[in-house]
Amino acid sequence: MSNKIDTKKNQLLIFSTAAALGGLLFGFDTGVISGAIHFIKIEFNLNAYQEGFAVSNLMVACVIGALLAGPIADWTGRKKVLILCAVLFTVSAILSALPRSFTELVIARFIGGMGVGMASVVSPMYIAEISPAKIRGRLVALNQLAIVVGILLSYLSNWLLVDTGINNWRYMLVAEILPAITFLVGLFFIPESPRWLTKEGLEKEALDVLNIVAGAANADHELQEVKKSLSEKSTSLKELLHPSLRRVLIVGILFSLFAHITGIDTIIYYGPIIFLESGFKTDSALLASVMIGITNLIFTFVGMAMVDKAGRKFLLLVGLAGMGISMTLVGLCMQSDMISAKWTLLWIMTYIASFAMSIGVVIWVYLSEIYPTRVRGQALSVATMVLWLGNVILTQLFPVMMERFGGGTFYIFSFICLLAFIFTWTMVKETKGVSLEEIEEMWV
Repeated sequence: MSNKIDTKKNQLLIFSTAAALGGLLFGFDTGVISGAIHFIKIEFNLNAYQEGFAVSNLMVACVIGALLAGPIADWTGRKKVLILCAVLFTVSAILSALPRSFTELVIARFIGGMGVGMASVVSPMYIAEISPAKIRGRLVALNQLAIVVGILLSYLSNWLLVDTGINNWRYMLVAEILPAITFLVGLFFIPESPRWLTKEGLEKEALDVLNIVAGAANADHELQEVKKSLSEKSTSLKELLHPSLRRVLIVGILFSLFAHITGIDTIIYYGPIIFLESGFKTDSALLASVMIGITNLIFTFVGMAMVDKAGRKFLLLVGLAGMGISMTLVGLCMQSDMISAKWTLLWIMTYIASFAMSIGVVIWVYLSEIYPTRVRGQALSVATMVLWLGNVILTQLFPVMMERFGGGTFYIFSFICLLAFIFTWTMVKETKGVSLEEIEEMWV
């Protein structure tokens, strides 16, 4: 009996890991630009606004991809959308190595951004829908772990390729092709989401999947719970504003917005630029980014270990407090000529650690579990679209903010962290250990 249980757990882990590779591509595609942007700026002679757009155009595509992903996933299934994401990542990686103009680079990155936006919705959605409640947090957090690993891999490849000559940024961008193809191949070995299959009336197929991921003893009960959740009237995007859904939609939107405007994207996308401004040399700035990536990875493991024990809300409160304090100290270091650049690195690492163990892990877990099954795809698309809008605004404006405010920019992020702390304290509900169907009743 124990061998059968272990086999089912292994299958569940394999399915979740394959889907989470979408997160790895998400992390790689968004992180790789941090090392390339300095050289792209030189080659195409970009000003501050163009520099911001070189980074943010991918996030503009993410907004579109996120908005489309939910309805398409509800229509064709989660698995088919993930396969589409893998194709977009592969095409983008190839085209990113070939641009002869800034416009061609923007087009190539835009294609990848569509893949990132879709994967950011569907990968955690898929994992949440195949996971038992008691380990759902840890399994969905695999997506965030994959994002962090993708970011770290992009930093490492940037550092290794920096001395490869005038085309180094092209090599940095095309390096994505290997994980993209791996993701595409892996997707052919996972089943469709049992909740989507049930919604489509394919109960036998859904039960077969539930037998694998939930076990034969629990499969029938899980199927009945899903059917009960789906028995209510299907909801359109417009009807998401109905009073019974309005509060959870608002919480998801605000959470998504705060997740990015608290400043994480400035570190992920502009880390080397920040370190250069602090006094680091080019090689040292890229190595410092690798240290940031390692810190991000370590504390993502910490968050994953705690998310189903300490709970989502507790982690958020602790993390936001650490993020706010760290941003204040980064601002002080950036504004003082008397403080070593190493202190800037230390406080940025503290900020990253605080983010990774809290928002970094919780965001995809929380958004993928708080919405009712019948509208999860549409509602998650809306929340994720807002998440990427916040990302677009921040990445577009950061170079301009640094030109105008310098280190004072980080005080603004510290204040936003305080607002996010108040929001979490007053509006976020705890969901650890609660089934998706029970969470739906809790919000109603």
